[in-house]
Amino acid sequence: MFQVGGILIVFGCVVAGYLMEKGQIAVLLQPAELLIIGGAALGTVLTANPMHILKKIAAGLMNVVKGSPFSKQRYLDTLKMMFDLLAKSRKEGAIAIEGDIEEPNNSPLFSRYPVFLKDHHARDFVCDTMRMAITGGVSAFDVDQMMELDMDVHHMTSTLPSQALTTMADALPGLGIVAAVLGIVVTMGALGGPPEEIGKKVASALVGTFLGILLCYGLVGPLSSNMSKTVDEEQSYYHVLRVMMLAFIKGTSPILAVEMGRRAIPEHSRPDFFEVEKACREKVGEAQAEFQAA
Repeated sequence: MFQVGGILIVFGCVVAGYLMEKGQIAVLLQPAELLIIGGAALGTVLTANPMHILKKIAAGLMNVVKGSPFSKQRYLDTLKMMFDLLAKSRKEGAIAIEGDIEEPNNSPLFSRYPVFLKDHHARDFVCDTMRMAITGGVSAFDVDQMMELDMDVHHMTSTLPSQALTTMADALPGLGIVAAVLGIVVTMGALGGPPEEIGKKVASALVGTFLGILLCYGLVGPLSSNMSKTVDEEQSYYHVLRVMMLAFIKGTSPILAVEMGRRAIPEHSRPDFFEVEKACREKVGEAQAEFQAA
């Protein structure tokens, strides 16, 4: 919601400053100029991008409104989940988690973490990596190379929507000039008429330039930048998963692998040591209780 508030501040301050200078709001209401600029900008995006990128642009804009999904709680839940998975593999043998990683949607372990299950790429990233690890015969170096390749491909794909919006933002000032030139053409055709009418047409033409620049730097550009930052946060999330799985594959204990993952979390979202330790101990206690009940 902070992002929506920021956009409102941009447009609110621009309009407020305009009104302080005794400007008239009616002059800024130029549907034809907005149609030229907005329609042309939309057309360039549709022309330059395939359908799967257009869908990701829409999804990315929705995520801007919702805010970043990679919160401190998301990371804490992920650390708990990975501790569950790695501890089960260590105590019961690697074959014990085969059912979990083969059918994660039916796994009792993963079902306790619905947010993770909804993130299909993160789910597949963990399950595919652990599947290779438990098959045997694959070195930790090779598994790490596969994870790195997967992350690079996903990051490249995830940046395409924000790049498309950046291209659109870069085009908006030029499209504003196009709208302004068309307004001048209309004005030239009205020469010889009443001065008031000519003044309105000149003002309408200048509004086109104004809208193109404002939409570029006040709306589309910031939205693109926000989407790009979300992609970087997602990459950091996969890096944390990678650190934990690689550490475990190399023989590190589950709790130490989780601690290594915790330290790879960006500082603004990182839970402290005691929060993670408490969460993991609770999971151990729940597992022991379930074992005794059985």
